[in-house]
Amino acid sequence: MTQDDNVGQQPPEEPAQRGSMRFQDGSTQPREPSLAEQRARRQAIADQEREEQEAQAAALVAGRKAATKRKILIGSGVVVGLAGLVGTFYTVARPTNTTAVCTDASGVVQPDENCDESYVSSHHGYSSGGFWFIPLPGGGFSQYRYNYGGTGNIGQRVSGGSFSAPSGNTNVSTKSGKSVQRGGFGISGKSGTSGGTGGTGKSGGS
Repeated sequence: MTQDDNVGQQPPEEPAQRGSMRFQDGSTQPREPSLAEQRARRQAIADQEREEQEAQAAALVAGRKAATKRKILIGSGVVVGLAGLVGTFYTVARPTNTTAVCTDASGVVQPDENCDESYVSSHHGYSSGGFWFIPLPGGGFSQYRYNYGGTGNIGQRVSGGSFSAPSGNTNVSTKSGKSVQRGGFGISGKSGTSGGTGGTGKSGGS
């Protein structure tokens, strides 16, 4: 190859570099958003605020419902508790009933009048410690007292029951229907009442 052959020939072009980065000048002002972009941004902000408000409102309503439910449950519990207390009170306050049987010192059933304060007083007797004492023609006294809850006819030994006066709220009456005060007191009403309580111990069987 001669020197003349190189005349007029251009050097080969370098291939273009790929992946190059172009930097924006710091003094370049950012492009103003378009009206559509501004509306979309405002709409997005409004949607977010509305969702937050709705979430707060839902949480408030849920809290109120939970508080109301708790109040209802507490109120129901109080009502049930009060009802139970009232029921218990009436159950306890409601008196039980038992029958008083007049007996002599040996536990033999006698007429109710022998345990009647008025009858005993009219026969110059007296009462003491739950016993009624009626003078005997030949001297001395016959003794009478109540048996509570026992059974038997006049002249028979009382069966069951107790000579201890019932405690608590108990209605006591004789077989003839006369009411006897609680604690073993004598027959109330026209016959008056006697002091003291009945003797202790269970009665024997017939």
